[in-house]
Amino acid sequence: MLLEETLGQIRPLSASCDAAAQRHLDSLTKPQGSLGRLEELARRVAVIQERIPPHLGAKLIFVFAADHGITEERVSAYPKEVTAQMTRNFLDGGAAINVLARHYDVATEVVDVGVDHEFVAAHGLRDCKVRRGTANFARGPAMTSAEALRSVECGIQLTREAAATNLFLLGAGDMGIGNTTSAAAIICAMTGTAPSDIVGRGTGVDDETLARKIAAVEDGLRINAPNPNDPLDVLAKVGGFEIGAIAGVILAAATFRLPMVLDGFISGAAALLAHRFSPHIRDVLFASHLSAEKGHRLLLDELHLDPLLDLSMRLGEGTGACLAMGLIEASVKLSREMATFSSAGVKARLS
Repeated sequence: MLLEETLGQIRPLSASCDAAAQRHLDSLTKPQGSLGRLEELARRVAVIQERIPPHLGAKLIFVFAADHGITEERVSAYPKEVTAQMTRNFLDGGAAINVLARHYDVATEVVDVGVDHEFVAAHGLRDCKVRRGTANFARGPAMTSAEALRSVECGIQLTREAAATNLFLLGAGDMGIGNTTSAAAIICAMTGTAPSDIVGRGTGVDDETLARKIAAVEDGLRINAPNPNDPLDVLAKVGGFEIGAIAGVILAAATFRLPMVLDGFISGAAALLAHRFSPHIRDVLFASHLSAEKGHRLLLDELHLDPLLDLSMRLGEGTGACLAMGLIEASVKLSREMATFSSAGVKARLS
């Protein structure tokens, strides 16, 4: 099974490489630590790649789209048809992620992993549809165990293909009306946190809709009783196909030693699932930003990750990951292109 094979290939990072990467950064023409978190980023990339200084290459963000049956509970400010409409917008280059991707020279690959729509002659769309949307998890399981596994292995397979290229940074975004409800349910199931402390306003819902959203998560957890020690069970009971696919991307990124840039709340929920599969995946994760979504801070604390940015964003699509890729790339360029004290003939700090 592809998932089991992938999990068997994940290993911890090298402590000796970490020390060597820090020595290289300390040798550059600047006071030690003066570039702050940029130095941390460059060091972490070097350790992930096991290469000092790290190499550069292509930047890629998968944008996974899928529908959610939980929308039947009226938990979103938008109708579910928007998932398919925005997927076409991605393909036409008119969404926020397209603009940012062009600006930062990031390739995007749009993947239909469960949209409740049949796209005809949709140029550039990867068809990995598991099913036309999940079932309403407030009334029963969102998907079968086999479908959950298929969604995760979709992400693994796509990452395997991408890893064969000169890939430098990897990210994953999402599109799916109702998916903040699914993500919140996953986080509650995995952490035991009350839905009222995690469920946020998503697309900007009013108080009445927020109350329905909290109730839907409470119902889903009670009816389905997902096993917090079994991430595949949690995904199947209350998750979404795009969340499963992102979890697969994260697992494969750890296997291929690719720096993986998380986006926001949805990809964070996927990371929580992936972390339960293998705790070593945290070593390759970079938290791009702190989402305005209510439960995101708790989620990042659970993963022991510090966000690079705090811009009150809550769009998804991979927008936060795209912004952070620019910072990570800049940090690596500093590590690669700055002169050392020795090469520049500059006196080092007095001991």
